[in-house]
Amino acid sequence: MIIGVPKEIMPGEGRVAVTPEIAGKLVQDGFTVLMEQNAGQGAHFRDQEYAAAGARLIAGPEEIYDRAQLILKVKEPLFNEAVGKHEIEMMHDGQYLITFIHPASPVNHEMVRKMAAQGVIGLTLDGVPRISRAQSMDALTSMSTCAGYKGIIIAADKLTRFVPQIFCAVGMIKPVNALIIGAGVGGLQALATAKRLGAVVYAADIRPDAAEQAKSLGAKLIDLDVPAGAAVGEGGYAQNLSPELLDKERAALAKYLPDMDIVFCSALVPGKIAPILVTAGMVQTMKPGSVIVDISIDQGGNCELTPKGGSLVSENGVLLEGIKNIPGMLPTSSTWMFANNVYNLVKYLAPQGELKLDLDDEIVAGILTTVNGQVVHAGAREAMGL
Repeated sequence: MIIGVPKEIMPGEGRVAVTPEIAGKLVQDGFTVLMEQNAGQGAHFRDQEYAAAGARLIAGPEEIYDRAQLILKVKEPLFNEAVGKHEIEMMHDGQYLITFIHPASPVNHEMVRKMAAQGVIGLTLDGVPRISRAQSMDALTSMSTCAGYKGIIIAADKLTRFVPQIFCAVGMIKPVNALIIGAGVGGLQALATAKRLGAVVYAADIRPDAAEQAKSLGAKLIDLDVPAGAAVGEGGYAQNLSPELLDKERAALAKYLPDMDIVFCSALVPGKIAPILVTAGMVQTMKPGSVIVDISIDQGGNCELTPKGGSLVSENGVLLEGIKNIPGMLPTSSTWMFANNVYNLVKYLAPQGELKLDLDDEIVAGILTTVNGQVVHAGAREAMGL
């Protein structure tokens, strides 16, 4: 089977789907690996390293999309300015694509429909179930770790004040307050990073177990007044709340926002649009100069005002960061993690060298997005009204 790895084209994206080490493993497993030239440059992986590992270097993306049976990418298909074509246009019927598609996010709906119409078999990495046998394939967890760490670094960099408590010749400066909304993998990494930087950290999660983990890391918990039975879904994930319970959650958070210097948003419901937990009105109560970093933006974002893929300063001086590829700002570490996750998934789906999908398999059912010209991903279908 021929595997194609194009260079990522999202602005500022330094990651690549395969490292030279993983390219070598795939070649040893009998796959042909086509790498676009300079695909690994942003993560400091050189073409000669890929060539030494047995990968074949290809000058441009069109040949890779034309020849490959399986495409490995990091980000969802986008318009390629260099060749004047959308990446989906370069793909063909029956071709497999493994990447982060985020099919439930409204901004991706048109792209997902085009993928289905093109006959592409889309497999989204954000759908890998968190079960024991899929742990090594869980790129979302890996990237959440990166986003949690780097997201807090971004917030600290944008603040106009010290993060830790500072003693100086003219007195003492208090540490900043940081609120972590969503104590999943990304949120816990953000919490730990904020603590290491010296912030006073608060945490909120509707799941009792997640909240307890946050408390064990030293966070002050915010009671969201949501019953555990309504909060926890299959596999321990958060599930969609009723409008009434969402209002309760927002009301609980609203009491704390005026005192927060950093708000880190990472609350997600698997395969669904991210819940809006910080409204525009709530942002208006925050201090000028405070920072909101919303890593849930790929699935719509937790803050009503978060810009998709950029930065925004609110009317009252709150900076909102909606950077879509925070893990891409740690390209060397995040690529190493991502490439290993993808390798394990490919080996699982193609143990004999040919990719065949068992539609009854829990992992396949979680990641399958488009097949046979149809959108089949449950979260995407719900969000699209299908």
